[in-house]
Amino acid sequence: MNIMAKSASSEPCESAIGADARVTARPRSAVSAGVGIVGLAGLVSYLLIARFAPDIAAFLGIDWGNRGAMNGPNSAIASVLACGLPMVLWSVFVDKVHRNPSTGIDWSQRRPWRETLDISLTKLAGMWATWGLIALIYATMRYYWEGNYAFSMNLLETVAPWLLLVSVPYMLWLDRRMVEPRDGCWQFGRWLIAPGKPVDGRAIGHHLRAWAVKGFFTAFMLSIVPGNFSALVTVPMSEVLANPYMTGLWAINFLYLVDVHIATVGYILTLKPLDAHIRTANPYGMAWVAALVCYPPFILMNGGPLDYQVNGSDWGYWLAGHENLLIVWGIALVLLTAIYSWATMAFGIRFSNLTHRGVITHGPYAFTRHPAYISKNLSWWVGSLPFLVTAGGWVEGARNVILLGLVSGVYYWRAKTEEKHLLADPAYARYWNWAQEHALVPRFFAKLTGRARPLIRLEPDERVGPVA
Repeated sequence: MNIMAKSASSEPCESAIGADARVTARPRSAVSAGVGIVGLAGLVSYLLIARFAPDIAAFLGIDWGNRGAMNGPNSAIASVLACGLPMVLWSVFVDKVHRNPSTGIDWSQRRPWRETLDISLTKLAGMWATWGLIALIYATMRYYWEGNYAFSMNLLETVAPWLLLVSVPYMLWLDRRMVEPRDGCWQFGRWLIAPGKPVDGRAIGHHLRAWAVKGFFTAFMLSIVPGNFSALVTVPMSEVLANPYMTGLWAINFLYLVDVHIATVGYILTLKPLDAHIRTANPYGMAWVAALVCYPPFILMNGGPLDYQVNGSDWGYWLAGHENLLIVWGIALVLLTAIYSWATMAFGIRFSNLTHRGVITHGPYAFTRHPAYISKNLSWWVGSLPFLVTAGGWVEGARNVILLGLVSGVYYWRAKTEEKHLLADPAYARYWNWAQEHALVPRFFAKLTGRARPLIRLEPDERVGPVA
C-alpha cells in the first residue's frame, strides 16, 4: 500500500520554490490527526460489539438463539462503515474540509439547472462508460470470481444499481456548485458523445488512470476485509494469551485490520465535497509497475520469483522455548506494525496508492517521508529471519536474504517513483525540503552518508505533469 504523503495542489514545483529551498516550519497537514483517531474508535467499538454480541443480546433481553459472534462477511462490511462514518463526520463538522478551496466547490454558487444540465449529462456519460469498462474487466477476468475476490464481486454487483441511481442527482447537484465542472470526466464524456469535438487528452488520461487505481484496489481491499475481521472476532482470548508468540500475532493482526479498514474507506470515498478526490494519478509507467508487483495477481513475493520464505519459518519457530526473546521480538514487531498502521491512519479518508490527495505531514510523516515502507520492510526482516532455513543450508539462507533485499529494493523504487509524481506540486516539494532538513530519519541518513540530499531524487517530467 502507498504510504507516502500526497499533495493537494497541482502547479509545477521546482520553478516555484527551488530544489534547495529552506523550509523551517513543518508544512500544515491536509488531514488532522483526529480523523484517524475517530475512525479507530469506531472500528474498535464495532469489533467489541461483534465479538460480544451474544452477551450484549442477553444483557438486553434479546433472544439471540444459537447465533454466535457477528463474524460474517456482511458484519465485516459493517465494520468498514463503523470505521468510515466517524471519519466523515469529523472531516465535515470539525475540520470542515468541504470548505477547502481545493475541493473546487463554491458553496455560495448555485447556477440555474439549465446552465449545467448539458455538462452533467456529458459527465454522466463519461462516468457510466468508465464504470462499464471496469465492469467489463471484472467480468472478463476469471481471477475476480474466484477465492476472496468472489465476495468483492458479489458486493459490487449489489451496490452497482444504487450507484447508478445516486450518481444522477449527485452530479446534477454538484455541477451547479463547481467552479469548473468540465473536468476529465466531462472531457471523456464529450469524446464519447461528440466525436470530432476538441477535448483535452491529458485530462482524459488523468480520469482513466484515477479510476484504474480505484477499480483495481477497491476490489482488492474488499476481498481481504472479511478474513482478518472474522479471525479477530472469533479467536478465544485463552488462545491469544497462551504465549508471547500468539499474543504478538494477535496484536499484529489487529493492527493490520486497522490498516485495511482505513485504506478501504479511503479507496471508496474519493469525493470532492469531502476534499478527498484524486487530484492526479501517477502518470509514470515505472511507478505503476513498482506498485502492482506488490499486489495480486501480479505479486512477485508470496509464491512468486521474489518469495523469500522458501524453506524458511518465522520468529515463533526460531525462538521457540526462549520466552524472553519471544517477548522482545514480539514487542519489536508490534511496534513496527503499529508505525505502519499509524501511517495509514494519518491519511484518514484519503489513503490511496498511486495518487495525490493532499499533503500528509503529521504523525509518522513528521519523522520520515516513508514511514510505512520503512516499518513494513523492517518487520519482514525481523519477523522472517531469512538467513535461517529449515532445509537447503546456507545456500538457501543466502538466497532468501538476497530475495528479501530485492523486495526492499522494490519498495525503495516505489518511494522514488511516487516522489517523482508528487514533487510536481509545490506543497509536497515544501514538505520534502522540510523533511530532508528536519525529519529524524532523513537527518540520520544525511549524517551517516555525509550527503545533504539523497543519492537518488527523480525529478518530475514537465511533459506529463498534473492536469487536475
